Amino acid sequence: MNLSIYPLGLNCLQSSTWCRFIGNEMKSLCLLAIVAVVSAEVYFKEEFNDASWEKRWVQSKHKDDFGAFKLSAGKFFDVESRDQGIQTSQDAKFYSRAAKFDKEFSNKGKTLVIQYTVKHEQGIDCGGGYVKVMRGDADLADFHGETPYNVMFGPDICGPTRRVHVILNYKGENKLIKKEITCKSDELTHLYTLILNADNTYEVKIDGESAQTGSLEEDWDLLPAKKIKDPDAKKPEDWDEREYIDDAEDVKPEDWEKPEHIPDPDAKKPEDWDDEMDGEWEPPMIDNPEYKGEWKPKQIKNPAYKGKWIHPEIENPEYTPDDELYLYENWGAIGFDLWQVKSGTIFDNVLITDSVEEAEAHAAETFDKLKTVEKEKKEKADEEARKVEEEARKKAEEEKEAKKDDDEEEEKEEEEGHDEL
Repeated sequence: MNLSIYPLGLNCLQSSTWCRFIGNEMKSLCLLAIVAVVSAEVYFKEEFNDASWEKRWVQSKHKDDFGAFKLSAGKFFDVESRDQGIQTSQDAKFYSRAAKFDKEFSNKGKTLVIQYTVKHEQGIDCGGGYVKVMRGDADLADFHGETPYNVMFGPDICGPTRRVHVILNYKGENKLIKKEITCKSDELTHLYTLILNADNTYEVKIDGESAQTGSLEEDWDLLPAKKIKDPDAKKPEDWDEREYIDDAEDVKPEDWEKPEHIPDPDAKKPEDWDDEMDGEWEPPMIDNPEYKGEWKPKQIKNPAYKGKWIHPEIENPEYTPDDELYLYENWGAIGFDLWQVKSGTIFDNVLITDSVEEAEAHAAETFDKLKTVEKEKKEKADEEARKVEEEARKKAEEEKEAKKDDDEEEEKEEEEGHDEL
């Protein structure tokens, strides 16, 4: 938790003895800080530390050929039990698995944080890596692409398209964020965080760093426009938008008209040309050096120019502000509903909470401890693989050169044999 707003809050938490010697006002601040820590609520947390995850995550029966998730920490990790997650294991498959929260809740008047990690260890070319957070009455046994959800959040990659989806369901319609958020596409673990605030603002973080912020009303088409073009307003008939006009006094020169192409004056009829057999001979055409193109009068400033006419706007009678765009009265389940061409993505450390500080603390105990070790191990493995590849390349070149020498020696011996004969 960030206690910077309570100057003595951290000291209060660290030393109850010190708190006994401060005044009533400082004691109140201490109590506020303690309450803030205690009041943070975690609605759902999944770290996939062991095989018991399969009991909590329901496999959809909507179709009988969904891909299977398996428990894996991947190739590079620090502590296997902590760093393992569920990994897609079959190519060209849909995946559909979801879990219920211990209790349903409303985020009315609260911040909501959705956070999890994604690792595209396979070097993904096309596939989803997002989560869908739903109502508690969602039928997880029939979970599929058309199952209603509150929020869909996370990375999606296909070819050159690499974006973070933030889709909000508003009055039964799924609305995609209008801003572009680029996701990570390497083979390392990355932390994705979505924060919905009770003041109708939001923030998307990647690896703990802010990737996008803004207003729910401005960055999604959730509400009708505040203003619309006045249907009764019309551009006046005499409104002239032409900044420049033809100069009426400019006259085309008499010698302007020249053909664009002319017969080649240097061309000669071939001696073997037969008019009866070949038809009448005509010289080839060439570009006319005197051709000036289409004549156009000079342009002058239009004295009647009034500028571009702007359609007047009026207040939209269909617009009604909504102070609760952020609000969903029922949250109660989360799921992965994905398609992947090439499998291998690992999902881990799923967290739903009302506290940004709680999410940051959880990341510090999981993602932050993994990322440095994982990066170092991968870089070391990549360097070793590069060396092996370089050695193999050199060996192949040496073998090719040796074969070339053998072939030349054999050819020389054959030539000497022929000379002796």
